[in-house]
Amino acid sequence: MKVLVSDKLAKEGLDILQKEKKIQVDVKTGLGPEELKKLIRDYDALVVRSGTKVTKDIIQAAKKLKIIGRAGVGLDNVDVEAASRKGIIVMNAPGGNTISTAEHTMSMILALSRNIPQAHASLKAGLWDRKKFMGVELYGKTLGVIGLGRIGTEVARRAMSFGMKIVAFDPYLSLDKVKTLQIEGATLKDLFKRADYITVHTPLTKETKHLISDKEIALMKDGVKLINCARGGIIDERALLKGLKSGKVAACALDVFEKEPPLESELLKLNNVVMTPHLGASTEEAQINVAIDIAEQMTDALLNRGIRNAVNASTLPPEIAEIVQPFVTLAEKIGSLQSQLCAGHVTKLKIEYVGEISNYNTAPITAACAKGMLEPFMGETVNYINACVLAKERKITIEETKIDRVENFTNLISVKTKTDKEDLTVWGTVFAKNDPRIVKINEYYVEAHPKGYMLVIKNKDLPGVVGQIGTLLGESKINIAEMTFGREKLGGNAISVLNVDSDIPQKVLEKIKKCKNIYDAKLIHL
Repeated sequence: MKVLVSDKLAKEGLDILQKEKKIQVDVKTGLGPEELKKLIRDYDALVVRSGTKVTKDIIQAAKKLKIIGRAGVGLDNVDVEAASRKGIIVMNAPGGNTISTAEHTMSMILALSRNIPQAHASLKAGLWDRKKFMGVELYGKTLGVIGLGRIGTEVARRAMSFGMKIVAFDPYLSLDKVKTLQIEGATLKDLFKRADYITVHTPLTKETKHLISDKEIALMKDGVKLINCARGGIIDERALLKGLKSGKVAACALDVFEKEPPLESELLKLNNVVMTPHLGASTEEAQINVAIDIAEQMTDALLNRGIRNAVNASTLPPEIAEIVQPFVTLAEKIGSLQSQLCAGHVTKLKIEYVGEISNYNTAPITAACAKGMLEPFMGETVNYINACVLAKERKITIEETKIDRVENFTNLISVKTKTDKEDLTVWGTVFAKNDPRIVKINEYYVEAHPKGYMLVIKNKDLPGVVGQIGTLLGESKINIAEMTFGREKLGGNAISVLNVDSDIPQKVLEKIKKCKNIYDAKLIHL
């Protein structure tokens, strides 16, 4: 497998890639877009930092590409949507620069509080003006942390050592984390009103773009200080400039900008602004850490040892994956069974998780179900990465619900497929640790192994039906491996599911359909 490294990567990371005998590593930095488009078609993986722009055009030019790895956190330079559509895994290294960025944030907070850059420049100019640079203490001040992920958490810990009070907002903030860190959770509005300093640590998304603008600044304390070492665009620079000029915002510290480099920004002209050129991850240790992290992740993924930190695929810790993986397999089989049994165009997929499985991250299971549903018609173009994206493009709605109550089964996956012609519900569970079963098809309870060739028959519950089927299959040298039956009532409508050891020719299937008391028969291949 061939890996292209298109940006400078620390030697420690290259060594990890190069020691694998099955991987060929080519380092070609400084490539232009057209050069990269020509080269990328021959590579299985691409490693970048922030220099290479992995655009939609480059992704479409790739013929073999399976993985794009970003040695760092931000993925502003990678078209993740285009990669997802093509089934390419995009992964980053979110932990490698955590300490570096947290320390830089604290440096910016301290620089703001004690006017260090301004005082330094004044002294270099030959002035001794102590009164002009009177500062404030951090002790007793309130720091508002927006985004309590890895970096936000480390900033909170360091700020607490200075005696600061921490209020934090994060839509996924758990009570356990609040207790462990001894911080106070708050709404965003409450945080704006109470904080003396506000630092942001979220990714840049549609939801977080201009998260702080005119309206939010108006809610803040007079003299608030703002810090952004996360992503340019989270703070609206136009609104920030107004706040700084009016005095509402006493000062700000920025390491990232809406346009980089910000050489024409009006912010450069203000004395109450501390600015650095995107240095959050610029330490020797951080560059080595992210290089090692991304190299290890990519070798593991390429050599089928597991996927970690993929932003467009759900990844799970090994101990959780062991529990969830059997349900991933089951869900894929159910999705495939549904698509082959259903008539008409699929418009909706409703997946219900019942029991213990509802307590886990079910995103990989949902993706597997979507993959199974689409694969019979789309073949190898659909995979676990792009299944949900492709379903959405085809106007298929996917709903996911979780219920922790237990009825007949400890764990259950219920999948209801709605088409323009009919609805079909299939229940599945896992017996023991890794024994998937189909336990219900519509109103009929069964117990079928979802594997290989399955003959699904709708019939009348009357004597002789099974004999007719067995005779026809036997005459064609087709062996029945397993059989299961379900009925609504004695003598009523029923369903028969047979696992057979080989394919059933179409002419044999047509003979089965014409048998007395058989309404329909379909051959499923899982």
